[in-house]
Amino acid sequence: MTNVLDQLRTMTTVVADTGEVAAVKTYKPVDCTTNPSLVLKTLEDPASEELVKREIEAGKSAGLNAEQVTEVLTVAVGAELAALVPGRVSTEVDACLSFDTDASVTRARAIIAEYAKRGVGKEKILIKLAATWEGIRAAEILQDEGIDCNLTLLFSMAQAVACADAKSFLISPFVGRITDWYKKAEGRDSYAPDEDPGVKSVRAIYDYYKSNGIKTVVMGASFRSSDQIKALAGCDNLTIAPSLLDEMAKDTSTLTRVLSPENASGVAPVKMTEALFRWEMNADPMATEKLAEGIRNFDADHKKLIRIIAARM
Repeated sequence: MTNVLDQLRTMTTVVADTGEVAAVKTYKPVDCTTNPSLVLKTLEDPASEELVKREIEAGKSAGLNAEQVTEVLTVAVGAELAALVPGRVSTEVDACLSFDTDASVTRARAIIAEYAKRGVGKEKILIKLAATWEGIRAAEILQDEGIDCNLTLLFSMAQAVACADAKSFLISPFVGRITDWYKKAEGRDSYAPDEDPGVKSVRAIYDYYKSNGIKTVVMGASFRSSDQIKALAGCDNLTIAPSLLDEMAKDTSTLTRVLSPENASGVAPVKMTEALFRWEMNADPMATEKLAEGIRNFDADHKKLIRIIAARM
């Protein structure tokens, strides 16, 4: 009998939620995704020790400061991962730029240029931007330039609709973080998969996209359990941490497909204006709080990364 991970791969593109080279080699995902938190883990990964040392020395020789070396190192890690996966590597624009469209576009272009210097074409990269109104506008500009984007920290239908309108290549709705918020708010220890607020959110977004012929890829992210993953079997993409990939590789139960374009409900499209977007976000305390928290945490990890690099220099 095939394991659950292999069954999932027949209906969903499996992405590794890690920047660790060893994990990518082990689980052989189609794509992989990075963010400052994952790059921090890379610094502790023995398989990347030589790469990190090399990039720090090259940066020092070129007269770069710690922040500039951190920017280059992030791309260097991504370039190594790009050689290991057949698909894309997502690379994050600095969280501190989440409310600055022009600065986000400039940083994204610099990331693509740095990859090009390393022989990695833009067709191998997804630029990750927080799904703020400004981040979504940056994605719209970049998509028009042929630079595909992954809108992350997505917690609401309002964000999903705005991303679709911007023709974003991919969105990353955060399942586990939604569930975490509702557990705390409702005093719950757990939810059955079909009642899980995070699962229900992704199912609704998937249905909206398929009902309206939207090409943007839906990639469920931030999972707390394999049950959440199984409840979204059939979603376009799922980005999964190595511990859960390992758990599913050992699970020999039968996996049933849950999501399919053929089962779309036909829900009507919504035209998302800036005013409506901001109102919908304001009316949703979970989405507002988790988006703000996510940006703060990614920024904190980015600053920590710079401090570690500075100490090693």
